[in-house]
Amino acid sequence: MPESTARSGRQPAGTPEPPALAAAPEGPEPGIPAPTVLEVLRRLDGGPRGLTETEAGERLVRVGENTVPARRDPSWPRLFVRSLRDPFTAVLGCLGLVSAAVFAWGTASVILLLVVVSCVLRACGEHRADRSAAALRELVATTATVLRRDDEDAPPLPREVPVADLVPGDVVRLGPGDLVPADVRLLRASGLTVHQAALTGESVPVAKSADDLPRAVGPGVFDQPQLCFLGSSVASGSAAAVVTATGARVRFAAAHDPAANRPRTSAFDRSVHGISWLLIRFMLLTPPLVLTANAALRGRGLETLPFAVAVAVGLSPEMLPVLVTLCLARGASLLARAHGVIVKRLPALHDLGAVDVLCLDKTGTLTQDRPVLDRALGPDGRDDPDVLHWAAVNAWWTLQLADLPEPDALDEAILDAADEDALTAYDGTAAIAFTPAHRLATAVVRTPGRLGTHTLVVKGDVQAVLERCALDDDERERLGRLTLRLADSGVRVLAVATAERSARRGAYTPADARGLTFRGLITLRDALAPTAADALAVLTARGVTVKVLTGDHPGTARRACLDLGVPVGDGTVLTADRVDALTDDELAEVAGRTTVFARCTPEHKARITAALRRSGRTVGFLGDGVNDLPALRAADVGIAPREAADVARESADVVLAEKDLTAIAHAVTAGRHAGDNIATYLRVTLSSNLGNVLAMLCAGLLLPFLPMLPAQVLAQNLCFDAAQLTFAHDRPHPAALRRPAVLDPRDLLRFISGFGMLNAVADLATFGVLALALHGPGTGDDGAVFHSGWFTENLLTQALVMVLLRVGRRSAEGSGPGPVVWAALALAGIGLALPPSPLGPVLGLTALPAVYYLLLTVVLVLYAAGLLAARARYERRAGAAA
Repeated sequence: MPESTARSGRQPAGTPEPPALAAAPEGPEPGIPAPTVLEVLRRLDGGPRGLTETEAGERLVRVGENTVPARRDPSWPRLFVRSLRDPFTAVLGCLGLVSAAVFAWGTASVILLLVVVSCVLRACGEHRADRSAAALRELVATTATVLRRDDEDAPPLPREVPVADLVPGDVVRLGPGDLVPADVRLLRASGLTVHQAALTGESVPVAKSADDLPRAVGPGVFDQPQLCFLGSSVASGSAAAVVTATGARVRFAAAHDPAANRPRTSAFDRSVHGISWLLIRFMLLTPPLVLTANAALRGRGLETLPFAVAVAVGLSPEMLPVLVTLCLARGASLLARAHGVIVKRLPALHDLGAVDVLCLDKTGTLTQDRPVLDRALGPDGRDDPDVLHWAAVNAWWTLQLADLPEPDALDEAILDAADEDALTAYDGTAAIAFTPAHRLATAVVRTPGRLGTHTLVVKGDVQAVLERCALDDDERERLGRLTLRLADSGVRVLAVATAERSARRGAYTPADARGLTFRGLITLRDALAPTAADALAVLTARGVTVKVLTGDHPGTARRACLDLGVPVGDGTVLTADRVDALTDDELAEVAGRTTVFARCTPEHKARITAALRRSGRTVGFLGDGVNDLPALRAADVGIAPREAADVARESADVVLAEKDLTAIAHAVTAGRHAGDNIATYLRVTLSSNLGNVLAMLCAGLLLPFLPMLPAQVLAQNLCFDAAQLTFAHDRPHPAALRRPAVLDPRDLLRFISGFGMLNAVADLATFGVLALALHGPGTGDDGAVFHSGWFTENLLTQALVMVLLRVGRRSAEGSGPGPVVWAALALAGIGLALPPSPLGPVLGLTALPAVYYLLLTVVLVLYAAGLLAARARYERRAGAAA
């Protein structure tokens, strides 16, 4: 279409902006023909050569960026307010209000301090995570190929610009895997099909064309073949299109349901919330229990309410949200810096650590995107270099003479293995490229030493070649069986044949390939990815089972697995037709013991992934194409490389710098690291807190005074929680990385029950030391001495717990003590130094006699021995269960 015709509707400078640029384009109504290309270009004041940079800049100012309205990242104050909705933080706030209501201002102040510290740390962590996520989005920002000109007379040049900079009237190019960057009208299209499930729910790609044939609009505007919309993606083919609407004016803004892209609730979130609410129930029951027991046994009334509130606070791991955020954010940051792995959703890092099944495609992951020669076989099935020679002659002259859009990968693999010097003896005269219709490639060369004779060298599909060879039925059947055996072994098979013809000047056609002499078979296999074998070994050592979901031939997929050492069980490959015959429950059972799934469509991949999740597995899926999108969404963790199709990359939870299994192995290790530190924190803090609460309840019923003042309880709790933040920087033992980082509430309950009782015994033994060695109650200082002695013992036992209950860490520290040990030493130092310090009287503490420290040392040694014995027993049971 000439530019002058297309732009005849251009308005003079200074006129009001065209209506199409100011409002949403009015789509064709049902029963009214769709506008032609010329009508659309006139309305947009554009042309097929695209806009100039000046025009594009002016329009961008007028219509705004091409971004669909979305929720903005919340500000820091909003994050702080939102953190108050955390279950533990809400309970702490309620307990603080109760303390203030009974005029326990000291208790209320300490609780308020805990709430503020927890909310500030969490808000800061989430704010940093939001900024990091925004920076990561910039790294994987979607761009579009646009035709732009420097000025009116300059030729249009393709340029990569951010999608946000597109404006109505821009001419964009689309290719396979591209997201449609805006609402567009096609100008040219070749074999174009698009996925528009996000708009219509239709999973099958829809064919699109750029013709102006008059046709009435159907029931929906999305059915128009000339139109493509933001929210769809190119499945196949290519096109050039003019942008008709951007930003809030696109159809996607109205048709897209935000709930569909709401983040999935991970298994980690569910388990943490389950544990949280279990502990909250205990916390809510504790104050009434303490009040009732003191009123019944000691005749105390509401004066024990501050103590009861402090006991409830002492049971809660109020730093849990902060520590979880620190562990995950630190792991994600290290992955991004060291390995180029971008974690777009922080809980996905823990889910990576919990992954025990990784589903992936074969091509580009286990194998490279290129074939290599396997063997050259003669008609008798034995190696024959002459077959490779003729295949190379065909490949060389097909590449030289045929009009190919790009070199054929199979031809390049044959030439890489052949002696190219031997090909110079031939002089090519014609070539017929391979097409799906006749499945053959034919090269015509002059026969050396034989004037007037041409040799036809034919290579292609075995069945198509055999049909054109002069063979009897038995020989053709025998060669067919040989081909099937080779294909089942996982190689691609091509047949090679030749024929001599009298030289002629006329053009050769596919019909000339007849009466051929069969030369033999060429087999090719996929080149293995260089790092795949090592990465698979690491994943296997981490307890991750790899499952291959591919659209390839079953034998090809099985061959790649065997070459890389991937165990395939009994060698059975489950094909798509067999998957279709299984119910969901049957598939869940079969998928658990099957390694290779072949001939899979996108729907099959998603169904297999969902079946594995139903069977209780935590599933990661690595995909890079539009066809992987359903499975990426069905998995617990969707993984895509940075060069993946835009739509796949945007849907993934984790983005890799390269499609390399080594990066996934690093990500799984980081997830295990973070998950193990979170589980260790929960084990340590809950067992210690439970023991302290049990001892405190017993002491409160036996002593004539409160065993510890509320401010003392909350002060030691704050010190303990601050020290435990170092678990985010702990170094797990290598054994912790060999199993999925699953947070099992039942296992956690057994752990904290056993070790909590042991801690309570140590506290009660300290009570005995204080009562007997220090002459017990009866003197004016008994309350302060008891409070000081128990305060010191509590911090010392908590320091021991931090060091000794880090299960599986006997050799994890290496040459240095590590951050947790240093924090434990600091905690012990506070316990010893605070009572005799000037701050001691402020908290109701006093200096202790030297004999107390001697007796306390005996208690602590016995307690440490008991912890070590109990830990060894727990590790033996855990090892036997694993």
